[in-house]
Amino acid sequence: MDILFHPIGTIHTPYTTQADVPHQPDPEAAGEFYIQLNPELVDGLYRLDTFNYIQVFFFLDRPDKPVTLHVRPPSGGGMEVGLFASRSPRRPNPVGLSTVRLNGISGSRLDISGIDVLDHTPLLDIKPHFKGLDVKDDANDGWRKRS
Repeated sequence: MDILFHPIGTIHTPYTTQADVPHQPDPEAAGEFYIQLNPELVDGLYRLDTFNYIQVFFFLDRPDKPVTLHVRPPSGGGMEVGLFASRSPRRPNPVGLSTVRLNGISGSRLDISGIDVLDHTPLLDIKPHFKGLDVKDDANDGWRKRS
């Protein structure tokens, strides 16, 4: 089965090379971060401005390395883990997800906090981040927890 996605907009960041992109979103990052939504979808933003945070889904369109099933995450201190036990951007289906602060909406432009993608990354979807639904009290840190 083939699955076809069409970008609904573009994510703009100050990052122009993979080396510039942080490993996770940085709410304190310097520079201009915004989403330019396709104009025909602006009505879908109705009341999104009532949320502090949004979940941004994007297509990682410029991989810098091939997919591997074992990776060494930056926060793992050299530990090897399976790809699906990591947040590595090098995936069989290169879809990314970041939760960022929504700083404002003006027309088809959404101003956001620092996101961990290259400039001109294709936007796939936006969803609101719900305080009560998106935080799980019994979540843990898996392999990141050190005894």
